[in-house]
Amino acid sequence: MNTPDIRALSREELDALVNDLGEKPYRARQLWDWLWRKGAHGWEEMTDLPKAFRERLAGAGLLLPITLAEEQRSEDGTVKCAFRTHDGHVVEGVLIPTPTRLTACISCQVGCSLTCSFCATGKLKRVRNLTAAEIVDQVVLIDRLARKYYQQGLTNIV
Repeated sequence: MNTPDIRALSREELDALVNDLGEKPYRARQLWDWLWRKGAHGWEEMTDLPKAFRERLAGAGLLLPITLAEEQRSEDGTVKCAFRTHDGHVVEGVLIPTPTRLTACISCQVGCSLTCSFCATGKLKRVRNLTAAEIVDQVVLIDRLARKYYQQGLTNIV
């Protein structure tokens, strides 16, 4: 297979991959949960999957999460995040706290065709759209920051 990111597979394709790797069907459900519900960023995090299966998965496809390259917390509690994609591009996300909610503002493109003055992404030339997995990764990472700083998860995503 060697897909650029295993998360580009549909549920049916993931089921077929797990079957091709000789695992029982319930392993596909566990893998799906790790990829999409728990936001795993590495095979080693998937602790309820057998090590041999994780090794076969690593040989069958890549897991290319974005990483948190930098975070800056302002006096008002806003947290600006610089995320690095697997191909080296940087995109911005922001955790915006208010008295009634915690909002994540995320990027859907590397660069942007708009020129919003408050957004670093808007100052960059548009390069490409982010994958669904890269967008979800931002939400997962900003949610982790919300829990770290505010002891609760996100309530809003824009």
